[in-house]
Amino acid sequence: MTTTLKPDICVIGAGSAGLTVAAAAAAFGVDVVLIEKGKMGGDCLNYGCVPSKALIAAAKHAHAIREGAAFGINAPEPGVDFQRVHDHIHEVIDEIHKNDSVERFTGLGVKVIQEAGRFADARTVVAGDYEIRARRFVVATGSGPLVPPIPGLDKVSYLTNETIFDLTKLPKQLIIVGGGPIGMEMAQAFRRLGSDVTVLEALKALGKDDPELAERVLESVRADGVVIREGANVTKVAKFGRSGVRVTVETENGEETIDGSHLLIAVGRKANVDDLGLNEAGIDHSPRGIDVDNQLRTSNRKVYAAGDITGGFQFTHWAGYHAGLVVRSILFRFGGKVNNDLIPWATYTDPEMAHVGLTEQQARERHGKIHVLRWPYAENDRAQTERAPSGTVKVITRPNGRIVGAAIVGRNAGELIALWAMAVSQKLTVKALTATVLPYPTLSETAKRVAVTYYTPKLDSPWLKRMIRFMRMFG
Repeated sequence: MTTTLKPDICVIGAGSAGLTVAAAAAAFGVDVVLIEKGKMGGDCLNYGCVPSKALIAAAKHAHAIREGAAFGINAPEPGVDFQRVHDHIHEVIDEIHKNDSVERFTGLGVKVIQEAGRFADARTVVAGDYEIRARRFVVATGSGPLVPPIPGLDKVSYLTNETIFDLTKLPKQLIIVGGGPIGMEMAQAFRRLGSDVTVLEALKALGKDDPELAERVLESVRADGVVIREGANVTKVAKFGRSGVRVTVETENGEETIDGSHLLIAVGRKANVDDLGLNEAGIDHSPRGIDVDNQLRTSNRKVYAAGDITGGFQFTHWAGYHAGLVVRSILFRFGGKVNNDLIPWATYTDPEMAHVGLTEQQARERHGKIHVLRWPYAENDRAQTERAPSGTVKVITRPNGRIVGAAIVGRNAGELIALWAMAVSQKLTVKALTATVLPYPTLSETAKRVAVTYYTPKLDSPWLKRMIRFMRMFG
């Protein structure tokens, strides 16, 4: 027997965007239905940000033991109990899951339906025994791992971000296809835990990041013992031995093979647009994602889309940002417009790499004349005390000093970028940083030091020197 529901809002997908919309709307007393066919919390909690950072944290502890001699702390090579690493990862997921659980959202007043949701027409979604006719719909089904059509891949066992965190034994020889942020994070983490790791990248590793900063990361990952093969196009894969895999690549030197015990596919993400009935709902879409305007409305004016499903950035905080705009638009009729320039991101390698706003190239194309400011970690006392002097803060400003972009490579870059994200979003100038007192000794002092360099060329001004000489005449 079908039950008809007529809520104010129906959300499909309980990842970051969907949960945020549902929780915010429920807080305002709005009737909300939330549909999720898989795990509450979506990709980030179960297969992405949370488990990957938990794994990286374990790898950092192993690496810290190896680095102890420089601080006078001598210890043998750390022993890695990978079953315990696995348990640590899933304990973290379980703890955070409490905030994303069905029980919590039911307690908030949200009707949670644990079924697949599909549009039957432009105004109706069917999920299990329910038919939902909402005033507004929000599609937030996220993305999944992109598996390329590599010949032979369907004949071998391979890992994606959805399966790699289920491993209970450390891979002996891990081959990673894809040299983007996920590939580099996993490569360094598994290497530090004891795996032999080879990364195969068809183009340039970390090719979407600032080349100047990305090279620092790649140097560090290689120094840890990861083999990074750029310009290596995977042409086929096959079984090798009893349970291994052989990967064939084409390089500028010809064809060669690489053998490993495990294979991780990390070439990107694809939007989860299948089996949603988007055509029946009159929602324009492509394999890349759902088409939306700058207020996140789809071609069906009753339907919004938010997060990875829109085909843009694939970050949890990006999805949360989308969700905030959608809630304001649905409830208050003013949601504002999406501004890509406000979105920061970080790659959690060691050193970390983070960015917000315009890159140097983008700033030159948009504004013409710009200033590029830099400050090295080596000139920061806290970085020296922690023996982490390899890093750079790079800031892009307009001629008037307004900050339009920033990038950091170095210890805690993901934390330090927060200050610059605020500066970009609030349209601050470097004067705001130079006038701020920051605690010593902290890495945050790099922000003030790099801001001061904006004024350095002005110190050679003849007019300024004449004024100083004039003022000295009065004692």
